Parts: sequence; C-alpha cells; structure tokens
Amino acid sequence: SAELSCAFRRNMSSQDELDLVVGEKYNEKCGVFGCWNVDKAAHTTYYGLVGLQHRGQEGAGMVTSHFNDKSQSNEFRLHRGHGLVTDVFTSDDVQTLDGYHAIGHTRYSTAGGKTQIEGFQPFCVKYRMGNLALAHNGNLSNAGELRSFFENQGVLMQSTVDSELFLHLVSHSKRSSQLDQIFDAMTQAEGAFSCILLTDTSLVAVRDPNGFRPLCIGKLSKRGPGGTDGYCIASETCALDLCKAEYVRDVEPGEMIVIDANTVKMGTFSSLRLPQKFGTSQCIFEYVYFARPDSRIFGEFVTKVRRELGRQLAREHPIPEVPAGDPVPVVIPIPESAAHATLGFYEESVRMGRPCTVDLGFFRNPYVGRSFISPSQELRDLKVLCKFNPIEHVLKGKIVVVVDDSIVRGTTARQLVGLIYAAGAKEVHLRISSPPVTDPCFYGMDFPSKEELFANQYAGNVDAMAKWLRVTSLGYLAPEGLVEAATRSSGTRHSFCRACFTGVYPVPVSKGKEDW
Repeated sequence: SAELSCAFRRNMSSQDELDLVVGEKYNEKCGVFGCWNVDKAAHTTYYGLVGLQHRGQEGAGMVTSHFNDKSQSNEFRLHRGHGLVTDVFTSDDVQTLDGYHAIGHTRYSTAGGKTQIEGFQPFCVKYRMGNLALAHNGNLSNAGELRSFFENQGVLMQSTVDSELFLHLVSHSKRSSQLDQIFDAMTQAEGAFSCILLTDTSLVAVRDPNGFRPLCIGKLSKRGPGGTDGYCIASETCALDLCKAEYVRDVEPGEMIVIDANTVKMGTFSSLRLPQKFGTSQCIFEYVYFARPDSRIFGEFVTKVRRELGRQLAREHPIPEVPAGDPVPVVIPIPESAAHATLGFYEESVRMGRPCTVDLGFFRNPYVGRSFISPSQELRDLKVLCKFNPIEHVLKGKIVVVVDDSIVRGTTARQLVGLIYAAGAKEVHLRISSPPVTDPCFYGMDFPSKEELFANQYAGNVDAMAKWLRVTSLGYLAPEGLVEAATRSSGTRHSFCRACFTGVYPVPVSKGKEDW
C-alpha cells in the first residue's frame, strides 16, 4: 500500500536514502576472463578484466600458470584484493604474474563472502591431480544441499561463497582423469554458472545447461610463443575488444570447452555436453541492463536488442499527442543504460506518426561513487544533484518523455522527476523498457528484497506508482513484449529467464532467502 511505502521510507536515515540514490540500480554479478598460450598472459588478462569492470567492483583477482624449469613443474601464482582492477594490480604485480596461461575475476558478491578475502576469486588449490584454479559467474541454486552434504562429510570450508563448492565436487569425484572430474562436478551443480578453470594442461570453459550467464570464445592470432595462436574466454565480447581478440563464438548452454596444446596445434576445441534438466533460460536482464551496450551476448549485440526494446515500448505506450501548433514532446534517457532504448523509442514514435524530438536531458557525473559525504537535511536534494544535473534549455516548457530501463525502489526516479519539473517542464511521462520487477533473482543478480521492490510496495498498481513518482503517466513494457522484442532482435533459438518479472523460477532453489 501507499501507507506502507511511506512508512518504509520514513524509517530510512538520510545516509540510507543517499545510498539508495547513488546505488539505486541492481548490482552486477561477476566477470570472468581467461587466456591460454599467450605471451604475457597476465597483461592480457588485466585488460580483459578492465573491460569487465562493470560486472563487479568489489574486488578482483588473477591466477597465472608458470613452468618452473628448476623443479620441472607448473606453479600457479595468485593475486587478489579489494577494489577496482586498476587498484588491485600494480605494474609490479602484473610483472610478477608470469606465464602463458591465466584466469581472472571481477567480483560483486551475490552469495556470501561480501568482505572476506578468502571468498574472492579466482580460487586456487593443489590436490591429487595437480593444480586447479576456478573463476565463476552466477549462483548455484542447489548450493544449500551441496554445502550440507560436504559439511556432513567433514569437509572444511574456506569461505561462504558457493563457488567454492565446485572445487570440492571436483576433488571428491571418483573419475580417473582431471577433465572427467571437472565434467562430473558440473553435472552435479544446478543454477547459474559460467566458469573458467585453469589446470596444468588446459583451460576449461563451462556454461550451465540453462545458459543463464553469457560466455564467449576469442582468438589471439600469433600472440603465443613462437608466433602460435592464443585463445581466450570472457563473459562479454567487450573484453575481447580491449585485448584485440577475434570473437569466435559463444560457449553454448550446457557446453564444456577444453583449450589445450592440441587446440594450439590444430585450431580446434574439445567440446562436451552437460545433460539438460530444465531447458534453456538465458537471463533477459543481461540485455535490459547488465551487459555493456558494445558487447555481443547470447549471439547478438546488446545495443541492437535495447533499441528494439525501445521500439516495442513505443508501440505499447506511445508518446502523448499534443494539439496542433504546440511544441512536440522531447524524449530523454536516464543515463547511461537507457540511451539505446531511448533511440529505439524515438525512432518508432516518428515512424508511427507521433512527432517528437530526442535529446540529452541530464548530465551524469561519472566520478561520483557511494562514499561521498552525506548532505544535511536542509540540502537533501544535493544527493541527486551530485550525480545528475538537468539541462534546463532542453526541458523548460516542454512535455518530457523520460525513458529508463527499470525501476528498483523508485527513489531515484522520483527525485529525477522533481528535477525535471524544477527545470521548467510542463509534463513528465515515464516509460520503462522492461516490466515491473517483482521477485528477487537466485541466479546471480543482487536484487533488493521482495518487500523493497517498488512495484510490490504498490501491489502492481501502476496509477498509484505514477502518483507517488509525480509523473503524468507511467508505462512499463509488458513481459510478453519484452520476450518478443528480445527474441525478434537477437534471433536466438534459446528461451529467456524472466523470473524477476513473474516469480516463476526455471531451476528449483534449495536454499532459503536468508542464505543469499
């Protein structure tokens, strides 16, 4: 109800509200990168992680494989720490991480270990079959069941992170070869996992059978020792671009790829298939918000899909008509993730015969983080102005149509609407290029609780939500329209997960919400 929503906000401190504004959007998950047979592999992995920084900013880590001539054995070297990639790795750090093979990880915790360094990835161990390092993006939906099993077996856990369970599954496998052990482990995991594993003899990439999270393969031509070809794996193709790698293809849902000496010699990958239990369900929110717009995921460029979402939104919730002779509405995005949906919305509006213009209505300060000083009660509006400043000449006297990709708690949207009115807008219409988010994610996204989500505070009543946001009208993309537009523009043959809009989870979840 509206009363519940107001009470919820009255109980927040000014710092709470500030954090909601600056960190209003959903937090990204994790980014993974690995390379094989590459000169200065640590340097390549460093830049790959920089390209994936948007997927996690809490910490980063890297493991490299180096052959020690003296001991005639492989040595794995690990470095990880808190902060951005550029903070975690100095030039000296990268220089000491020598070797031709490496994997790396950028972290945003979604299941345990939010501050403990033991939970930061990659994980690196040595067991009876040799060295093994792992980087994982996603969440295991059967983590509670697996953890209970190992604890009952007396296994000592080093962290509360579900990714660690993969290592125990591998080490407890009865299979005779290391690759068979890895395959065996992956068949016992359920939920979302895009993993890269480094062994003494191979680089292994695995994507869960549902295909929740993206994973792709790149080629680094003549970047290996003696002019041989190198290969890399990444969460998104933007990391390949930064490393000047050629995109080869996606790792398919349920596929396990092995890159080794034979790959370098023959140019082919070994490929195994995990058994399918629950069909495919690629995360549609990767297209809506998470992935970088210059990436290609699930087989298509993100910007192309976001434009189509904007076009579909314009068809479902058209621009308001204005009397002849009046200024036409101006369409503006909430920067930055709504920019491409806004272009599609504008293009389709013009095609439909709804005159409008498109412009940038806000300047977004790229240097504001979550740690700046909280303003006093008298200057509470500064908490938005520190990040967003309206451009008055674009908005003054105009009917403004604002396009955003989603609404989390509604706090930022309401504040921004107030700024648009303060800049002199006549009307403000809000259009959202996804459906109302009603349920948390158990497959690798860090959502607020069900009770905190804006749509649930008003029981899905769009008119009540519009009234609280102080907008003239509010329009969400329908769930069916979202899936149709994403499928149409991406050309994918796989289905999408939309549990956050429907509460229908494609893979059963075995642990309680308090564990996530």
